[in-house]
Amino acid sequence: MELQIPVATIAVALLVALQVNQIWASSADGSAPIYKNPHYSVEARVKDLLARMTLEEKIGQMTQIERENASTAVVQKYLIGSVLSGGGSVPAPQASVGLWQSTVSSFQNGALATRLGIPIIYGIDAVHGHNNVYGATIFPHNVGLGATRDPDLVRRIGEATALEVRATGIPYVFAPCIAVCRDPRWGRCYESYSEDPILVKSLTDVILGLQGTPPAEHKAGQPFVKDGSHVAACAKHYVGDGGTQNGINEGNTVISYRDLKRIHLAPYIDALAKGVSTVMVSYSSFNGEKMHANHFLITRMLKTHLKFKGFVISDWQGIDKISTPPFSNYTYSVLTSINAGIDMNRIDDAVKRILGVKFTAGLFDLPFSNSVPGSVLGEASHRSLAREAVRKSLVLLKNGKDLHSPLLPLSKTAPKILVAGSHANNLGYQAGGWTITWQGGSGNTTIGTTIFQAITGTVSASTQVVYEESPDVNFAKGGGFSYAIVVVGEPPYAETFGDSTNLTITSQGVQTIENVCSTVKCVVVIISGRPVVVEPYLPIIDALVAAWLPGTEGQGVTDVIFGDYNFEGKLPRTWFRTVEQLPLNVGDKHYDPLFPYGFGLRTGVSRRLTTAKFTRSSSFH
Repeated sequence: MELQIPVATIAVALLVALQVNQIWASSADGSAPIYKNPHYSVEARVKDLLARMTLEEKIGQMTQIERENASTAVVQKYLIGSVLSGGGSVPAPQASVGLWQSTVSSFQNGALATRLGIPIIYGIDAVHGHNNVYGATIFPHNVGLGATRDPDLVRRIGEATALEVRATGIPYVFAPCIAVCRDPRWGRCYESYSEDPILVKSLTDVILGLQGTPPAEHKAGQPFVKDGSHVAACAKHYVGDGGTQNGINEGNTVISYRDLKRIHLAPYIDALAKGVSTVMVSYSSFNGEKMHANHFLITRMLKTHLKFKGFVISDWQGIDKISTPPFSNYTYSVLTSINAGIDMNRIDDAVKRILGVKFTAGLFDLPFSNSVPGSVLGEASHRSLAREAVRKSLVLLKNGKDLHSPLLPLSKTAPKILVAGSHANNLGYQAGGWTITWQGGSGNTTIGTTIFQAITGTVSASTQVVYEESPDVNFAKGGGFSYAIVVVGEPPYAETFGDSTNLTITSQGVQTIENVCSTVKCVVVIISGRPVVVEPYLPIIDALVAAWLPGTEGQGVTDVIFGDYNFEGKLPRTWFRTVEQLPLNVGDKHYDPLFPYGFGLRTGVSRRLTTAKFTRSSSFH
């Protein structure tokens, strides 16, 4: 799961040790205090408020608790500064927009009832749309967006996501993930746009969509949130999370400092220039030192050298995991993280940064996010945008068994066609992890269109569409099918549950490919968060499409395979031959992939390697 920073233990210890004096919340002359006056600068308001705060109130601002542990009374009593929803944390199954709004408002009421009335900042994982919320638009995961190589598209997705998040009363998202995944065995590789830092840097434009575009005079490192239709964003996971040995989640990134900066730090420089409000620290280690304990990279590099003025936040139980074994010495872990520079776990510097983001996000002036109507959740224009993203993300890897026999585009008027595979009519599989629940699910987990449903809505009324999830050879051979569409891939997963040493699709998926494609002309659509083993089956496959984790809008797939739009996607990752080659990245000395980084065919051109926009390995190797 993602993100938590409870520091109640240190709060109790400090409050027992110290007595604090109460001070009045109003100015000496009885007028409203500066911090409540929107005509003053953020800096002046922060300074005024900080001077009024007791130690207890400061500690409260550094504390973030999970929604399930929060209430109006808890927020008020403990002066809580932030509440979050982790993956799958919802007020109720299929909670309505109204219930989300009232839940967040109830916590905010508790905060506003405190002596100083400092609002909470409510955060949620919104990594491919507002993915915890039933009925929200679910966009392709980042790996698919990397295949589009379209910064403007990603910016527009950020805008739509911000609106849907604000519609539920939430002003803060734990996104984007700007990791540079260098090994697809990592279970979070689909959260990364690419193995290429240059491509990842370009797609940090999602921050401009989430937060709004800062003015020309904006200083890099200064948080920015344009207005109430945008949200505070969080660049994560700082730094090197995508470079761990063998792709092990929360593992050790063994790399020179020069290469850390060149590959993994590079996207953060762009994120800071675009005004990202917060930065989340990685679980991983850099050359053996836990990032949550790394004073040099958090304080000296991020805060001092790069002049980041927003706040730094730990990952879920990231502080607890500093000790060996994890959770064994909380006092040591808290002190170490404080010394490293993690905010929501420091005192004056931390509180100043936290308050600065809250003022910047407009929470003191408009603590209740009611400027965006609930009707925007899953609205048609957002689903249309997601459909556009799907079709631009598809990568055509093979089209025809020889140069003169392309299978795609498929005919819409074929007499009879077969649709097969575990992922063809399964919205949960199609969307992947971080969808409604942390690990994702199976079946109709939310509102959307499966690929099978999209197929039936695309072909002519005279075409007979037969769906069989796992047909045997005889069924496929004797059905009289003009062609087959086989949709298979990985089951949903998130984080460590997705770490893999073999990178195979399900055994059922392999069997379906063999049963169908050995007897019927077939296009295989792979639903996965990364390249997977396909070379053994390639000879019997007529056409092969990488569809990544497309989300709720399955029509984006049919738009392209039936020829209404051309294939545009280019591989954002190197597609390996065997796992024994890994890690394998563009620019490596012995680079022998099945499909190279940047590969992507156009419909009707079966052996042409098209050139991607970001393929010049010399730029970072």
